[in-house]
Amino acid sequence: MVAVSEPVRVVVVDDDPMVRRGLRLLLGGGPVEVVAEAGDGEEAVRVVAEHAPDVVLMDLRMPGTDGVAATERIRGAPGAPPVLVLTTLDSDRALVRALRAGASGFLLKDSPPDELVEGVLAVHRRRPHLADSAARRLIDLAVGSAEDEALRGARERVAVLSDREREVALAVSRGLSNTEIAEALFMSVSNVKAVVGRVMAKLDAPNRVLVANAVRDARLGDGGRE
Repeated sequence: MVAVSEPVRVVVVDDDPMVRRGLRLLLGGGPVEVVAEAGDGEEAVRVVAEHAPDVVLMDLRMPGTDGVAATERIRGAPGAPPVLVLTTLDSDRALVRALRAGASGFLLKDSPPDELVEGVLAVHRRRPHLADSAARRLIDLAVGSAEDEALRGARERVAVLSDREREVALAVSRGLSNTEIAEALFMSVSNVKAVVGRVMAKLDAPNRVLVANAVRDARLGDGGRE
């Protein structure tokens, strides 16, 4: 750990007085000094303006003005200190919202003292800091968001199909021949061929394999429909 010449001045924000007291005890002395506390987001904005701390430790879930809103207001002021979020990881979306609001990192509320101090010092040096478990959750959330977007795109692609065309495309994806599709959907073989041709044209899929890929990507077999 890199030594600092002056203690890093911290404001602790949490609606639970016991948590605030515990953090003050854990961070007291050494390279970190707790200069003030706040019990909600509105008070946090006032306390930060009054004490001009080097770092703000911010809880997210608080009555009234929550930690995300408070972080956004604090970070929007000139010369704003970095905000390090305290979390129990019970809301992935709240973590993302806090990042967008300007938070510099996340710490778990049950982190040991050394990790708390390390996180405070890191964001004080303008370095982002994430607890390992928070980093993994954010990565999982980012991957999930990308998958959701890919699914939306795939479903938009097949949305141009009529109900009959969707039935035929689904049958194609299951490997059925034109004769088998005709029997299953009570159609003539010539009619199946015509519908398959329209499906290929609408999906810009020149063969049955690519039609099957489009169906799979849109999860038509799972009952998915926009």
